[in-house]
Amino acid sequence: MRLLHLHSSFQAGGKELRAARLMTLFGPGVSHTVVSAQPGALGAAAAIDPGITVDFPATFPPLAGFPSPGRLEKIARAMAGFDLVLTYNWGAMDAVMAHTLFAGMHRLPPLVHHEDGFNQDEAGGLKHSRNWYRRIALGRAAGLIVPSQRLEAIALGPWAQPPGRVHRIANGIPTAAYAGKPKPNAIPRVIKRKGELWLGTLAGLRPVKNLPRLVRAFAALPDGWQLVILGEGAEREAIRAAAIELEIGHRVHLPGFVARPAEAVGLFDLFAMSSDSEQFPLAVVEAMAAGLAVVAPAVGDVAAMVAPENAPFVVAPGSGDALADALVRLAGDPQLRRKVGEANRARAWAEYDEAPMLAAYRRVYADALGTADFP
Repeated sequence: MRLLHLHSSFQAGGKELRAARLMTLFGPGVSHTVVSAQPGALGAAAAIDPGITVDFPATFPPLAGFPSPGRLEKIARAMAGFDLVLTYNWGAMDAVMAHTLFAGMHRLPPLVHHEDGFNQDEAGGLKHSRNWYRRIALGRAAGLIVPSQRLEAIALGPWAQPPGRVHRIANGIPTAAYAGKPKPNAIPRVIKRKGELWLGTLAGLRPVKNLPRLVRAFAALPDGWQLVILGEGAEREAIRAAAIELEIGHRVHLPGFVARPAEAVGLFDLFAMSSDSEQFPLAVVEAMAAGLAVVAPAVGDVAAMVAPENAPFVVAPGSGDALADALVRLAGDPQLRRKVGEANRARAWAEYDEAPMLAAYRRVYADALGTADFP
């Protein structure tokens, strides 16, 4: 079976790492072709098991550009020959439109679209022009998968999708892999020293993650705390600049992307994120599975994801002061951190394991193909 994946980007972010994990779980009986709308943005490839057949073609028509009929037809022709087309986020929406317009002409395979949230350009609100474009483009999609209650409501409301097309599937992880304590040198380029306390996060270094805000909030913590940000992206220098301006550059570490977060997250003593927009962030699930308390803005489904004990530390979106206050409270109370972390661990293991996620994806893909099972 041949799957075509058309991504807005295949850098190492939540949706990309979930897609990579699903490729691995589908096994060697499925081959995958992965295209990124951002050329060369393929960092998540490192998370795919080496035994899986994956191709990254350099000649696929560009996914970004003016949506002229000629350009869209070129994209449609390139979809032929696959068994299933999987598209991801706004950056691949021209491909969805191409499929709707030309599926009959080119006898294209079924298409399932995935929406995981918004970049900075829609973090403050939906764009009406994009809502209309999505409505038209998704007209022939076999399914639309979203991870959060908020995105489900948007799909059924502003995007005017019929209920039978929309499937909400919560992100899941191999929770048991997060049970152990990693070695102090598990993260390349940074070693946890005896007596150190780490505030950590996992995130693509993109503007929508607003990591300079996290640096500013972290500055309120005592000198014994270090901030470790795992991820890659264009905002690296902005993060460093914020740390240097606050004279805490020696306490802020950016070791890069970690392909196996289960071997690293357990080194954190507290987890935080500072995003302007999220939906059902995989990093929060990973932190919960590792038994960490979470400090985060109330974006997307975050407030509903965490255990009730963690609810006081999900703060008003956009407020750096509220983020700092929550960090200070948890940083100063190790017993509270343990209590909240254990409640999060229990919730993650009970509700966010990857087994039900995998089963749900298989059902949606099988329905799109008109088969009883997938793969």
